[in-house]
Amino acid sequence: MARWILVLVLVWLVARSLGRIFRAIGEGIHGVDSAPRAVPLVRDPVCGTFVTPATAPSFGSGSQMRFFCSENCRRIYQAKFGK
Repeated sequence: MARWILVLVLVWLVARSLGRIFRAIGEGIHGVDSAPRAVPLVRDPVCGTFVTPATAPSFGSGSQMRFFCSENCRRIYQAKFGK
C-alpha cells in the first residue's frame, strides 16, 4: 500500500513538472511575457520619496501636477507653494 502511494506521488510530481516545462515552452513560443511590468515612479517634491502616480495624493493640474507620498507632504507643499 505504501509503495503505491509513493508511486502516485512520484507520478504526480513528474506530471506537474512536465506541465510547467511545456507551459514555459509555450509562453516562449507565443511571446507571453510573465515578467512584471515596470511602474513609472515620480519623486515627492517635499521629502524626495519615489511614489506611483496612480495611488499617490496629488496637487495641481496638467503639466503642473505634483505627487506626494502622504497627505502631510501634500499639505506642506500647499502651504509653501499652493493657493
